Amino acid sequence: MRSLVAALVCCAAGVLMVAAPAHAQNYPVKPVRLILPFPPGGGTDILGRILALKLGEELGQQVIAENRPGAGGNVGAEYTVRQPADGYTIVLCSPSISISPSLYKKLNYDPAKDLAPVSLVASIPNLLVVHPSVPAKTLQDLVALARKNPGKLNFGSGGAGTTNDLGARYFIAENKLKIEMIPHKGANQAQTALLSGEVDMLVIGTAAAAPYVKAGKLRALAALAEKRDNAMPDVPTVAEAGFPWFKVDTWYGVLAPAGTPAPVINRLNAALVKMLNDPATRKLLAARGTDPLTSTPDEFARFIKSETERWGKVVRASGATAD
Repeated sequence: MRSLVAALVCCAAGVLMVAAPAHAQNYPVKPVRLILPFPPGGGTDILGRILALKLGEELGQQVIAENRPGAGGNVGAEYTVRQPADGYTIVLCSPSISISPSLYKKLNYDPAKDLAPVSLVASIPNLLVVHPSVPAKTLQDLVALARKNPGKLNFGSGGAGTTNDLGARYFIAENKLKIEMIPHKGANQAQTALLSGEVDMLVIGTAAAAPYVKAGKLRALAALAEKRDNAMPDVPTVAEAGFPWFKVDTWYGVLAPAGTPAPVINRLNAALVKMLNDPATRKLLAARGTDPLTSTPDEFARFIKSETERWGKVVRASGATAD
């Protein structure tokens, strides 16, 4: 009897071992959801909808972009963690998953353990922009203005743990300024407040801000990157502006729930890499101020670890916290 039971267990295990690769080999057989953890209209949304369209074409199945904003990107990331680890729900994450572990006193998920990296996909340079009514033409002007008027200026925040929030806090802390932070549900909402004059300044992605800068509705003081952005060649870098330490780029990557089979992860990675190396896709992203990136899953995992360490130091320097 025992030998019969053992034989049945072995058979069942063998069936599972065969079924798993077969499932991965056929993947995907139905639409895939790409969770966008920020509101519509911002950099994540713009990039995510392009990725969803192009990735769907590469996979041969529809990829549906679905906004689930909140808590600096953590609502969408946590939602993804709770979904079946089968490759049919993936998430487009930003540096928030590297920032949140040191910023929040308690998270309902562990980015390092509960998410499986698939690939880096893009980097969007940030700008520091001000409303035209702010009498500052350079970063040096802005610092001088803030010191002369302590507490009278404000920064827009797209939510705790976002690069525009923490980037602004970092700038304030390092320059020992007194500037009020005005919270919003997302960077797009913060930019809307900036355009209306409710907010004085904002750190935001080039893709979202460039049309308003070119139209004269916003003024860009600096690109928070090592080199000038091709879409905004007249805007100096932070190093050129005298603040070489103030680099704040917003990278994006695709992750899946931990436990997603390696063949599925590899299938997604291969599709993303092929898609992002396609000249037409690269041109489409470049037109929106976005630099395409690719990586292996292991490279992305190491990158997230290094970013978590880097942003941890920034969080501590800024004194930022979130409940």
